[in-house]
Amino acid sequence: MTTTNAQRWLYGLANLGLVVTVQAFSAYALFFYTDVRGLPPTWAATVMTIYAFYNAFNNPVLGYISDRTRTRWGRRIPYILFGAIPLVVVFILVWLAPFDGRTQPVALLIYFAAIIFVWELLYTAVSTGYYSLLPEMFPSYAERTDAAARMNLVQTIGLIVGIALPPILYDAFGWPAMAICFGVIAAAALLIGARGMFEPKDVSGNETLNLWAATKATLVNRSFVTLVLAQTMRFVATSTLTAGMAFYTKYSLGLDQVQTSIVFLVVFVAAMPALFLWRWIAPRAGARSTLMLAYAVFGVSVLPLGLVRSLVGAAITCAFVGVGLAGMLIMGDVILSDVVDEDEVKTGQRRAGMYFGMSGLIITLSSAISAVIFGWVAPAYGYDPSLAAQPASVATGFRVYMTIPSLAGCFLAVVALYFYPLYGERLRQMKARLQAKTDGSPATTGEI
Repeated sequence: MTTTNAQRWLYGLANLGLVVTVQAFSAYALFFYTDVRGLPPTWAATVMTIYAFYNAFNNPVLGYISDRTRTRWGRRIPYILFGAIPLVVVFILVWLAPFDGRTQPVALLIYFAAIIFVWELLYTAVSTGYYSLLPEMFPSYAERTDAAARMNLVQTIGLIVGIALPPILYDAFGWPAMAICFGVIAAAALLIGARGMFEPKDVSGNETLNLWAATKATLVNRSFVTLVLAQTMRFVATSTLTAGMAFYTKYSLGLDQVQTSIVFLVVFVAAMPALFLWRWIAPRAGARSTLMLAYAVFGVSVLPLGLVRSLVGAAITCAFVGVGLAGMLIMGDVILSDVVDEDEVKTGQRRAGMYFGMSGLIITLSSAISAVIFGWVAPAYGYDPSLAAQPASVATGFRVYMTIPSLAGCFLAVVALYFYPLYGERLRQMKARLQAKTDGSPATTGEI
C-alpha cells in the first residue's frame, strides 16, 4: 500500500509531541534540578546514571510487548492514542518539584528519581509504538526516506521548541508555565498525528519468540550490533552537547537566557535546510556512507566551542553543528529500518518493536556515559551550585565537556559503522528477497 502525502505529514507531525518533551527534559532537567533547585550535582548524576540503565532495559521489554500486542486498533497505535495524555501530565510534574535541594536535598532527590522513572516508562511506551511504525507504514526506501525527511523536519522544529525556547519561557513565565505550554503542544501533535497512522494487517501480532529468544536473536544480528554501537557513540556526542549547553553558555561564555536560546536556535535553523542536502546525498551515497559523513561533520564542528569567546563565535560554530546533526537525524531510523527488513528475511517475522526497543536499550546507555562524564568533569573543575559565584576554572571545565566527549563519540561512531555489513550488493540482495517474500515467492527466508 502506497501512502499519501497527508499520511506522511501526519506521521511526521506526531514526532513533534515526542521531541518537544524529550528534548526539553534532556537539555534542562539536570540544569533545573541542580542549578535551579539546588540538588548536589553528584547526587543528580547518580540518579541520571541509574535512570539511564532503567531506561535502557525497559526499551526492549516494551518493544517486545508491542510486537505481541493484539487490539482492534493494532499493536503500535494504542500506545500513542492512550499514552499521550498520561505522558504529558507526568512531563509537567517533572518541572513542579516542591522541594528545595539546599534545605531538603533528600526529599528533592526522591522526587526527582520517582518522577523521571515514571516519565521514562510512559515515553518509551509511546515512542516505541511510534518509531516501530516507520518500517511498517513505509515499506520502500523511497517512502521511508521521504517520510523520514518530513519526520525530521518536524523534529527540527521540535528541537527548536524543546531546546531553544525554554530559557525564554522559564525566564519570563516560570518553569511550570513552560512545562504546561510544551505539554499542550505535545498532546495535540500526538493525537492529531495519530489520525494518519495505520498498521498493515499482514504483520499484526505475529511475534512467536519468547522474550529471551527474541533478545538473543536480535543481539546476534551483526548489522544491528554494529549500527547500534555507532548510534550509541553518536548519542554520547549529542547528549553531552545538549545537556552541557546551558552550563556552557552561562559559565564559559557569560550569556543570558535569551542568548542561550539564540545559540540553540542557530543549530536547528541551520539543520532545517541541511535536511534537504542530506536527502539529496542519501540516494547517491547510500545510508551507511551518508551516516558516516554526518558523524564526521558533527564531530569536527564541535571543536571551535572550546575556543570561541562570544555569542557570534558560538552561533557560527553551531551552524556547522546543525548541518552534521541534520544528516544524523534523517538517516538513523531509515538505516535501522533496513536492519528490520533483513531480520524479516532471515526469520519470517516482523519484529520492529524489538529492534527499536533494543536499539533504545543500548543507545540509552549513552545517557549513563554522559551523566558519568558530567559527574566527573563538573566537580573536577570546581562547579558547586551552592556557591554564590563559581570559580574561573568552571568555564574551562564546560569547554572540555562540550568538545572532547562529542569528538570522541563521533570518531568511535564512524569506526563502528565501518564494520556495518548491510550495504552495497548485500543490501540489494536483501531487498530483492524481501520483495519476493511480499509477493509470495517460496524460499525467501534464511541467511543472506
